[in-house]
Amino acid sequence: MPRHLITSALPYINGIKHLGNMVGSMLPADVYARYLRLTGHEVLFICATDEHGTPAELAAHAAGLPVAEFCARAHAAQKAVYDGYALSFDHFGRSSSPQNAELTQHFARRLNENGFIEERSVRQVYSPADGRFLPDRYVEGTCPHCGDERARGDQCENCTRVLDPTDLLHPHSAISGSTDLEVRETRHLFLLQSRLQQEVEAWIDAVADTWPHLSTSIARKWLTEGLRDRAITRDLEWGVPVPADTWPGLAAEGKVFYVWFDAPIAYIGATREWAEAASAEPEGPAVPASPVTPVARRDWRSWWYEAEDSVRYTQFMGKDNVPFHTVMFPATELGVREPWKKADIVKGFNWLTYYGGKFSTSARRGVFTADALEVLPADYWRYYLVAHAPESDDSSFTWEHFAASVNKDLADTLGNFVNRTLALSRKKYGDTVPAGRAAGEPEARLGAEAARLLAEYEEHLSGLRFRKAAAALRSLWALGNAYLAEKEPWRETKTDPEGAALTLRTAMNLVRVHAIVSEPVVPATAAALRAVFTPVEGRPGGWADATWVTADEARTLDFLPAGTPFAVPPLLFSKITDEDLESYRTRFGA
Repeated sequence: MPRHLITSALPYINGIKHLGNMVGSMLPADVYARYLRLTGHEVLFICATDEHGTPAELAAHAAGLPVAEFCARAHAAQKAVYDGYALSFDHFGRSSSPQNAELTQHFARRLNENGFIEERSVRQVYSPADGRFLPDRYVEGTCPHCGDERARGDQCENCTRVLDPTDLLHPHSAISGSTDLEVRETRHLFLLQSRLQQEVEAWIDAVADTWPHLSTSIARKWLTEGLRDRAITRDLEWGVPVPADTWPGLAAEGKVFYVWFDAPIAYIGATREWAEAASAEPEGPAVPASPVTPVARRDWRSWWYEAEDSVRYTQFMGKDNVPFHTVMFPATELGVREPWKKADIVKGFNWLTYYGGKFSTSARRGVFTADALEVLPADYWRYYLVAHAPESDDSSFTWEHFAASVNKDLADTLGNFVNRTLALSRKKYGDTVPAGRAAGEPEARLGAEAARLLAEYEEHLSGLRFRKAAAALRSLWALGNAYLAEKEPWRETKTDPEGAALTLRTAMNLVRVHAIVSEPVVPATAAALRAVFTPVEGRPGGWADATWVTADEARTLDFLPAGTPFAVPPLLFSKITDEDLESYRTRFGA
């Protein structure tokens, strides 16, 4: 059984991310990682903050902080948010780590030795007032296409046109505001991707049949247009420095590697951080990083180097990141002529929009992850985002749609079934699971349908089809209410107490199924359901540590013994009222 390496796109360091970032990479990666762990696989789930590049320096400048201090604070703030969403990273690292710097320089040296890096002269904007060359985002001005006065030298966010700094009208330095700008000649390193095109195409041909259509189509579009040689250095103060032993002239000028060269390597760097953090821990009992990833196996190279057959690597990202992970980074890995692990599956996502418009970190448009947690608990957001993930097309977030989904699926379906089952049973039979008579035909039908939906749910999770997985889970939740409506245990308790006891025992077994299989999507709710039943003697670790439900358990719905103590949990989900909706629309805009 191969080990599973999972990475989600690195969130950029300049601010808390919006819901589109969450659903486009980190959340589905977490759902998949949790599912694999529950089904007994060894999993390593890695992410990190992407900390280099012009926006990091600009954000630090705006905050009045040294860039290193700004990034350290921002990393801690982002990690706190992701902890709030219960993202189960085995390690959440930083692209500014010494481990990533060493690996990035190693990759660059190897590419150079193999003839895939070339030093070239280019013409670039220079600011005498700042005494430095300005990377494209350090030049701001008026867009020549739409007239927006906030355009940057790489792109106008208003009309989305790609720009060059020299295209801007009335350009000025983003650092000092100076309009005294010149175009001077300087030198940069270029990755000769054009020489690697055929190798990248051959690799895509070998793996892309197993990829989602979105990822494949984006990769092939870039290849059809032809890979161009790309500058991989910038004039910045913050970044992985060009090594002086290989390029002494550029190192003396303070050149650093372009963020899109070092950021994908940071997946490997963060894995090395994870491994070295374990080796630095004081001696004592080994504490697993995840249920099936023991500290003893923290050999970072075994996950990335000569791991083609022993590791299955799945990447998650939004469609804007797909080209870099399907074309540019594979070109880098191929060019070093070393056996670094490449992705087996690249799961790309379309955009989540806000009322049909674009979420924007810089414009603070839409719902941001930290603000969302102030409004409602994480499971509300996790469920909604998975159930409406933008897989085949863009999807639009609206507060009205969110409220309808939460009220119908979480409160009326799952929450209602759990609470009325447990409350009625406690009222009529006390605080232990009742026995009742042997199961009959309705229970057999329920078990068969539960087993069918569980298999469908597993199939979609394994196939990375998250909307369909959520639909199967929702149908599994709905089985309970349909069963109670058929059996009417509130009437049975008066006319057939043994029959009512069977109904409620069967329903409790279904609650137990929900407590386990819902964990990838709504982990806090699943934990609350697991806590309903106390550990059962003879079951290793007790119910709290139960792994996946077998087909036979789902079919028989008879693995929770009569006499097991239980407790009625607090209300699982609160409905969103019209007053709530109005307050959300007022706070976030609509």
